[in-house]
Amino acid sequence: MSETNAAYAADEPFFHALLEPHRSLGRTGFMVLMGALTFGWLVTGAFFLASGAWPVFGFFGLDVLAIYIAFRLNYRAARVREEVIVSRTRLDIHKVAPSGRTENHHFNPFWARFSVKRHSEIGITDMAVQSREKSVPIGSFLNPDDRESFAKAFSLALATAKSR
Repeated sequence: MSETNAAYAADEPFFHALLEPHRSLGRTGFMVLMGALTFGWLVTGAFFLASGAWPVFGFFGLDVLAIYIAFRLNYRAARVREEVIVSRTRLDIHKVAPSGRTENHHFNPFWARFSVKRHSEIGITDMAVQSREKSVPIGSFLNPDDRESFAKAFSLALATAKSR
């Protein structure tokens, strides 16, 4: 194997994880929910309008609008992404915020340390990659089971990079 090929093979990633928050209600479910809420608002609102209680119609409509806004903000927050790539010579963390702003962090896997904080009842509460000069939190939006799964896989990948 030539020296160039050996350098390329050493830099070939062997661990790649794309971390995304879980959202149980997809786009179709959201449309069905908003349709049902709007229908319920119109039917109930028509009853109150006919009874002469017209302010209830407007306030109930504000409730539907508030639910819509809350879901839109939730979906915006779900655009967060974190990509973790490990090779023998590099550990790269690429973060994308809901606004689209990106952050790139690079570590030497030999000097990087994976820090995990646990709570006795909840499990993993905090994960971070640390080196002397910086600490980068990862996976803060993951649910406890996904944190456990990622922590096991990433710890193994980091140990593999250090042993190669």
